Amino acid sequence: MSREILLLVDALAHEKNVNKDVVFEALESALASATKKKNTEDIDVRVEIDRDTGEYKSFRRWTFLNDELIENEHAQISLLDPRAEGKVENDTIEVPLESIEFGRIGAQAAKQVILQKVREAEREQILEDFLGRNEKLVTGVIKRMDRGNGIIEVGRIEAVLPRDQMIPKENLRIGDRVRAYLTNVERSHRGPQLILSRTAPEFLVRLFELEVPEIEEGLLEIKSASRDPGLRSKIAVKANDQRIDPVGTCVGMRGSRVQAVTGELAGERVDIVLWSMEPAQFVINAMAPAEVSSIVVDEEKHSMDVVVNEENLAQAIGRNGQNVRLASELTGWNINILTEEESSKKNEEEYASTSQLFMAKLDVDEDVADILVQEGFSTLEEIAYVPLQEMVEIEAFDEDTVNELRSRARAALLTEAIAKEEKVEEAAEDLLTMEGMDDATANLLASKGISKMDDLADLAVDELVEMTSMDEERAKQLIMTARAPWFV
Repeated sequence: MSREILLLVDALAHEKNVNKDVVFEALESALASATKKKNTEDIDVRVEIDRDTGEYKSFRRWTFLNDELIENEHAQISLLDPRAEGKVENDTIEVPLESIEFGRIGAQAAKQVILQKVREAEREQILEDFLGRNEKLVTGVIKRMDRGNGIIEVGRIEAVLPRDQMIPKENLRIGDRVRAYLTNVERSHRGPQLILSRTAPEFLVRLFELEVPEIEEGLLEIKSASRDPGLRSKIAVKANDQRIDPVGTCVGMRGSRVQAVTGELAGERVDIVLWSMEPAQFVINAMAPAEVSSIVVDEEKHSMDVVVNEENLAQAIGRNGQNVRLASELTGWNINILTEEESSKKNEEEYASTSQLFMAKLDVDEDVADILVQEGFSTLEEIAYVPLQEMVEIEAFDEDTVNELRSRARAALLTEAIAKEEKVEEAAEDLLTMEGMDDATANLLASKGISKMDDLADLAVDELVEMTSMDEERAKQLIMTARAPWFV
């Protein structure tokens, strides 16, 4: 009988191209299931097959659990039981059990268990082989439609193209051959499934890689992409070889390359943009075909004010804001479109606001404040800490004036910092009444807007950990303390 088991394992492993351990585990599961059915009680059985000899042993197993979790007294033991000494939850004990004859197992049931396990392992093996090839752009045939989702055969694997990942207004039918981008692999009780997309920006990138051999050769690089699926998209390209025109190379002879991509994307118009390491220039390129008059960069807010004339306004914004939205996604910058009149008005307002700030905080007249604004100063920090030589170069100021302005700016900043600290300390008073709270933590929380116990109680543990860098256990304890009044 032991020899029969080894022969069966060898045959199935060879036939299904899976590891022998998979077949051994399936057989152990089948033997355990058959042994369990032989008993009238709902026992837990484990079968162990010797991989070398084919001999097998059976064991009855109990699992230790807390009282409230016990559902089956024939397979579970309370941690209060004398046998539980030295045990913790989910530990097990086993006693030998008489093994059933292999030949007397319900042959059909055993075969089904074995084949199911083998099929699962086979699917996993096929998937691993597929993923090992790192094929992100896949091609398959639509096998059926399931509630609007396309079920696609990709070789010997089943893939799903969700309805929301299809290009809008695209009419895909059973039997159609389609290309898509692999976004994810989901594992369910039905086995692993490939999740595909035809709307992801990565799909556009992969199609260009297919059509433009210079990309694979490393002569050309796609830096980013953005899409409004089925309507319009943009890609940013960079040449790694200065002899190559990156835009022209992607367009191809008489537009052949870009037309091939457009055809695959149901007529989606593709703008090919020249990438630049200078953010402002990159944004100007991305706004094409609209012409940009000027641009103002705000590093702190990671945004840019893009100024265009009235004739270019509609083109810059695009239908339903499409052009500016795609340019923003492509570059990673927030883009605000302004007309020259709006830009001028905004500049005047900012000029007046900054001038008033300097007059109030530095105690200077309007003429001095205007000179500072005209020279490009916009904050007290810039005046306080800019290199002395840069301010001395301003013709209207001598060195004594510069030193006085810097001194006043630093004093104003110090006053603001003290006032802010006092406000934080005042806000933290409620937190300091809590058990386990210390001054440093209370002040840190208050500086982030968490000034009351109720504010702290509303936080999740991970939010508090991220905010303060304290360990998870302490964060949990503080939150529970803050929530205690809720249950009184």
